[in-house]
Amino acid sequence: VEGAWAADGKGETIWDRFGHENQAFNNHTVDTACDSYRKVDVDVYLLRGLGVNTYQFSISWARVFPSGYRASMSNEGVLYYNNLINALVESGIRPVATLYHWDLPQAMQDEGGWTKDFIVEAFKDYADFCFSQFGDRVKDWNTFSSPWVVSHAGYGTGEHAPGLILLHFVLLFQVTHNILKSHAEAWHVYNDKYRGPQGGKVGIALNSDWAQPGDPMKPEDVAAAERYLEFMLGWFAHPIFIDGDYSQVLKTQIEKKKTDCTGSVPAVLPTFTAEEKARIKGTSDFFGLNHYTSRLVSSSVGGCVPGPQGVGDFRAYVDPSWPTTASDWIVSLPSGLRSLLAYIKNKYLTTHNVPIYITGNGMPTEYSGDPLNDTSRIDYLSGYINEALKAITDDGVDVQRFTVQSFMDGFEGKQGYSERFGLLHVNFEDSSRPRSPKQSAYFYAQIIEQNAHIITIIRKVHIT
Repeated sequence: VEGAWAADGKGETIWDRFGHENQAFNNHTVDTACDSYRKVDVDVYLLRGLGVNTYQFSISWARVFPSGYRASMSNEGVLYYNNLINALVESGIRPVATLYHWDLPQAMQDEGGWTKDFIVEAFKDYADFCFSQFGDRVKDWNTFSSPWVVSHAGYGTGEHAPGLILLHFVLLFQVTHNILKSHAEAWHVYNDKYRGPQGGKVGIALNSDWAQPGDPMKPEDVAAAERYLEFMLGWFAHPIFIDGDYSQVLKTQIEKKKTDCTGSVPAVLPTFTAEEKARIKGTSDFFGLNHYTSRLVSSSVGGCVPGPQGVGDFRAYVDPSWPTTASDWIVSLPSGLRSLLAYIKNKYLTTHNVPIYITGNGMPTEYSGDPLNDTSRIDYLSGYINEALKAITDDGVDVQRFTVQSFMDGFEGKQGYSERFGLLHVNFEDSSRPRSPKQSAYFYAQIIEQNAHIITIIRKVHIT
């Protein structure tokens, strides 16, 4: 949403490069986006009108450190985030900051990005700086948002920046390996230096679909659905929330497939040292979950399809009766959220007992037609919020926060501005980028206004 892609010395990111190479829909770029860099007061005013008590945003690494390193620190970039955070706090809105939401400084990508070991220390130093600068007011931190997308779509299928297709999987696995170590180092920096004086929380926002067996009576489909979840959620969750290492399901399957799609190098899962396992285990103060959709999964020989589906030997698809959205990957199945929350509770939170924060849930509508009439979004959000509440009241899942994606329409990766996730419509044809509330904004404001009544009946759930 920020835009101002090169303003005040900001460094180029991989998404700037991706857009300028015309890889997004209709040659869209993030050059201006919603122009939020210049509209802090407007956006915070609109947030107050919506009635939210929390606003989740991401910090652009390249706006703070244009080259990715502290020596290039931009005073103007730091000032922008200070102004945003201060405006939120003054308005009674709790800022939630994400350190990395996909936009790596291009200068670091030129050095190999997430495939290289240097990135771990660089991210640790960037996180340290952000905690020191903003942590007196920011008490909730996501180190990464949807890191699976970075590995799978950025370095596996090439659909996202930096647009690499790594068919032999070695570097794809290395990306996740380095992200996990980077997350752990950031958590330890906060734990060692800032938790005492600042009193905040640091976690990670993992993304996952819900996977249902195509035929629940077939053991092979049940096993395939489990592999799907292991290759999506478990790839990151198992090391952090269980034992510091990849799951045995993941190891066994990758070992089985390592010679099927060799290219020039066999697919081998990197290994953690005993010290690294101890360093990673338990490094999250909450279980952040981004969830949007569900899949039916059946057993299949994946062959050499890029990404986890190929190496995981499963086929994922949707039931044609499930309501569709403007996105080709999001269908509406609210019960999937409840099932996933129970799965997370029972699989990952039995020993590392932390609350679940739903850090992202939403659906897109078409950019054409009547942009303010989004009753389908109201149906979607109503269904998913209800299922989250059922998980709390009926299943005993400790869900403490529900964050809708998103506040306003924005740049949606390869889809550019063709898919609209916002409660507020942004007119990208107008240079002033005016914002207008959609029907879903009024609906959601009412949900928020009634939250006090929900709290008294249910438990402490923050609808944000």
